[in-house]
Amino acid sequence: MTNQEMETLLLETLRRSGNPAAPEALLEPLEDPDQGAAAIERLLSTGRVMLTRKRKLALPEQMGLHYGRVQGNARGFGFFIPADGTPDLFLPADAIHGAMHGDMVWVRQTDQISRGGNPEAEVALIASRGQKKIVGTFEDDEGAGGGYVVPDDTRLYMDVLIRPGDVDGAKQGDKVVAEILQYPDGRRPLTGRVVEVLGSKEKAGTDILSIIRRMDLPDDFSKTAARQARNLNKPVASEEIARREDLRALPCITIDGADAKDLDDAVSLVMLKGGNCLLGVHIADVSHYVTPQSPLDQEAYKRGTSVYFPDRVLPMLPKEISNGVCSLNPNTEKLTLSCIMELDPAGKVVSHRLAETVIRTRYRMTYEDVNAMFDGDKGLLEQYKDIWPMLSNMGALMEKLRNRRFKRGSMDFDLAEAKLILDKKGHTVDVKLYERGISNQMIEEFMLLANETVANHARQMGIPFLYRVHETPDKEKLQQLNTFLHTLGYGIKSLNNLRPATLQKVLLASKGTKEEAVISRVTLRSLRKARYAPECLGHFGLAIGDYCHFTSPIRRYPDLTVHRLLKAMLHGELDETQRADWAQRMEEIAQHCSQRELAALEAERAADDLKKCEYMKDRIGTVETGIISGVAQYGFFVQLPNTVEGMVRIGSMGDDYYILDEQNYRMVGRSTGKTYRLGDQVTIRVTGADLETGNVDFILERDAGNGGGKRETEVSDKGRRHSQPKGKTSRQGGKAQASHKVEAVSGEKKSPGHRNTRRGSGGKVVKPAGK
Repeated sequence: MTNQEMETLLLETLRRSGNPAAPEALLEPLEDPDQGAAAIERLLSTGRVMLTRKRKLALPEQMGLHYGRVQGNARGFGFFIPADGTPDLFLPADAIHGAMHGDMVWVRQTDQISRGGNPEAEVALIASRGQKKIVGTFEDDEGAGGGYVVPDDTRLYMDVLIRPGDVDGAKQGDKVVAEILQYPDGRRPLTGRVVEVLGSKEKAGTDILSIIRRMDLPDDFSKTAARQARNLNKPVASEEIARREDLRALPCITIDGADAKDLDDAVSLVMLKGGNCLLGVHIADVSHYVTPQSPLDQEAYKRGTSVYFPDRVLPMLPKEISNGVCSLNPNTEKLTLSCIMELDPAGKVVSHRLAETVIRTRYRMTYEDVNAMFDGDKGLLEQYKDIWPMLSNMGALMEKLRNRRFKRGSMDFDLAEAKLILDKKGHTVDVKLYERGISNQMIEEFMLLANETVANHARQMGIPFLYRVHETPDKEKLQQLNTFLHTLGYGIKSLNNLRPATLQKVLLASKGTKEEAVISRVTLRSLRKARYAPECLGHFGLAIGDYCHFTSPIRRYPDLTVHRLLKAMLHGELDETQRADWAQRMEEIAQHCSQRELAALEAERAADDLKKCEYMKDRIGTVETGIISGVAQYGFFVQLPNTVEGMVRIGSMGDDYYILDEQNYRMVGRSTGKTYRLGDQVTIRVTGADLETGNVDFILERDAGNGGGKRETEVSDKGRRHSQPKGKTSRQGGKAQASHKVEAVSGEKKSPGHRNTRRGSGGKVVKPAGK
């Protein structure tokens, strides 16, 4: 019996019984109780069954409950995010019942509607806790010996009580990690103990380390994995070279950033008689060194991906692998898995093959140098004259591939990406934009083509596989997007059977206009997130049916999985037993890798925002011009050309009282009718940057010097909110999703006698974030 059949059997048994059942009663009649127990664990973890307070298994529909995750808010309320993808429910502060951000819970929908128009729910049962440890700032209890940890993540609205014996040497203002000893329950406070002191928040690197700990990202390798990596870092054995296809004579090169050390892809191009060409994409054969279930494999799977911070990298594999034996450094024999494609003069793939190969790259090129060569740098053209003809042909091929991709409807958002410049102390001294040139586009197109070709090959062969999928957008989000596009004059006539090419036309029409960036951002956030899946579901954004991640096995576990499957196919090892084994594990691998990718992106974004805030703190008082990137009931967000985003608050706009027009993505003056809408260009003055929250504050330059208006008390220098607008708050555009709503619910005041309370009107100001 397969795992899926076992799960179906257990669910049917519960349905027929009509009542909750003890796990033992379900397992007793089974031929394989161990398989049944494992199936029960999976059913519990996915919310298809629940455990009652009497420790019996029940179906949610039998109890009238829904399963999902809590998304907290600094003001004490929250949202219930259903696991089945149905619409979110609002959780009032008095209906959370001790649940915290990240907890998996069972809720009962009530007949109440929130002030924002969202259906409400009440937490009935906490299935599992999302937080085991909390990272934050230690505040001592003024000589009493204990203290509190104020969480860095403002969605955790309770401070952690630390009793005198559990301080572990933490001092006032230190960043610490607190292990939870007792979760909140009625009058019992959230209690913990300090298990790691990260250091003073003023110390270089503590800010990023706090994010690493908060996101629970592994930053060290086990001793066995480190030892295995050291033992593998040696020259390639001659026997292995002899076993492989020898491509050392090919003119292979790598093209990467100047500071990159994990060089996992090389390219080659040979022109053939008759006008065709042979494009080789050669990827480091990490799977040769990192074998399944080895210590290195376990560490790589746990991480799922490398994580890139402004001051450091958390690699998926130890540097002996990522920067050593697997890095395609020049003039050294390296093992690769190659996708070799023959293309006709129009850039269409007419044939391809996959092979285990050995290569020797000739040059370690940089994007900057190759771009300079295309710009006519004589010195570099002379230095690399032996490969310039190949590079020139690569540039021409890139144009053909790019044109073919756009012709089929592939979207290109081309959003600005920031490069943070830090000094030796880790302080941000500049925020620049990455410059993309021909070389960047070349590598992008070649990797896209290889990924598509490999995925198509796998689907044609019918092997178990891990695809990169991007499904058709949600209709409601498309309607919201179209409303926004109509306000700017880019509306879509019909959303029926929407094709990628339709959105591509919108992006092209806005190219070069002041609205280009905001249209790209809002459009991107209206699409579903790409993910990994064992089924080939197509890729909407690229407008193709087959796609996977094949080209970066040093830094992505999905690519390593793809390599293992391809090599098993090449070796003829995918018999029925192997296929069934892979198929059974693929869903778990897909979900895990998708989750790890999201965690890495969240951590990288948090670090970038913090470092941008640090940079703006040194620029308070400067005047900048930017584009309105989001609107909310309490103000609007402005993005500067260097991608830094800050908020202009209603209370600082002294000429009128502005109201959110949610449907048209704009703020409207009640008396004057003056409007500020998404995409408008405004001139602002930087007035604040709070390193505790990462928030940057602006005022309109026309309001500078007049006190910024007196309608509201807004934010102190510590980012505390003293009053706030009531009712519905909606952030439109910007970093949030297009229709995210945040309910403004006041909480209890934090008193000196009981610090472990909801941080309501005294809580930190946070930007509404997409759910």
